[in-house]
Amino acid sequence: MRKVDGLSDQDARKTPTASSLSLLGLLKHSGVWERRWFQIILAGHEHPDEWPAVDEEDGADFALGEDDTVAQWRAFYEAQITFNRELVEGIPLDTHCAWTKLAHRNLRWVLLHMIEETARHAGHADIIRETLDGR
Repeated sequence: MRKVDGLSDQDARKTPTASSLSLLGLLKHSGVWERRWFQIILAGHEHPDEWPAVDEEDGADFALGEDDTVAQWRAFYEAQITFNRELVEGIPLDTHCAWTKLAHRNLRWVLLHMIEETARHAGHADIIRETLDGR
């Protein structure tokens, strides 16, 4: 989230590297999957207008609409983090995922996976931001 600090929405949409990643797309993707991993896959909550109930193309969670903003997706991501911290508080690490396809995984695995994914995307964000303005 720090990598979008001080950027306009327009700059956060830029894709200055060889990939199609933007800082705003990474922020959106991170918020969406923060909710999916903990609330849908782990806890079994349903969000009827969202994956897996709604099939989507690969990369759709990085795609931006005209109205997407840094403020909107930062608030969404922060809200998911807050909700998920409360959700997993007190749950044993060996609690298995509710989603049938990943029932062999547990909270420990989900936490480690999210650390890995967040670190990977933070690295992407570092490169993108450095390319945009040297920060």
